[in-house]
Amino acid sequence: MDWRGFAQQMASLARDLLAQESVNDTLDRITGSATELIDGCDAAGILLLRGRQVRSLAPTDQVVVESDALQERVGEGPCFDAARTSDGQRQYRIADFRDEAQRWPRYVPEARRLRLGSMMGFLLFTENEDLGALNLYSYRPGAFTEADETAGWLLASHAAVAFSSARTHAQLQEAIGTRHTIGEAMGILMGSHHLTEEQAFAALRKYSQDNNVKLRDLAARVCESGGLP
Repeated sequence: MDWRGFAQQMASLARDLLAQESVNDTLDRITGSATELIDGCDAAGILLLRGRQVRSLAPTDQVVVESDALQERVGEGPCFDAARTSDGQRQYRIADFRDEAQRWPRYVPEARRLRLGSMMGFLLFTENEDLGALNLYSYRPGAFTEADETAGWLLASHAAVAFSSARTHAQLQEAIGTRHTIGEAMGILMGSHHLTEEQAFAALRKYSQDNNVKLRDLAARVCESGGLP
């Protein structure tokens, strides 16, 4: 591993990740960079695990989606173990799937049918939250070395910060948009029904609660129709 060259690539990637325009663009850049920067990585994806439900984000190949779905279906696998670990382990490396049949008896045979040979995974986390796991796949057994694991950990560390930043920015933009829409809806009600600002907001909130409609969705409908449904 040329660590000086890798450091230069990581510095360039860090700037590139922060320049992406959306969360999805950021995630695509993360997984794409994994296949570019990590020797032997044939495919990469980000897995979110909520209870026993799995979401595959930014997969670079269909095999990522199939592996994630397989772990959800059989209820076991390396991603499940990493997400549920209680010993603080944040990464793992599977040198050869053929040696793991006893550990994951239902997952491994199906993974071998997907032609998977080896795998690495890294939890994406910041000080305040866990964001999922970055998983790297190779069709060749023994593809990933200890140096590759270190490189993957460095990539995941950058990725977690960029992912968290992109998501926070998206949430802020959504909140600003929601606030603007609600304000516009209140203005419509104030003008059409001669209400005060407090009365208009109270009318929106009451309708939202009585009809189990999210306030932002209700506000958008008011803006489109010119009044409460």
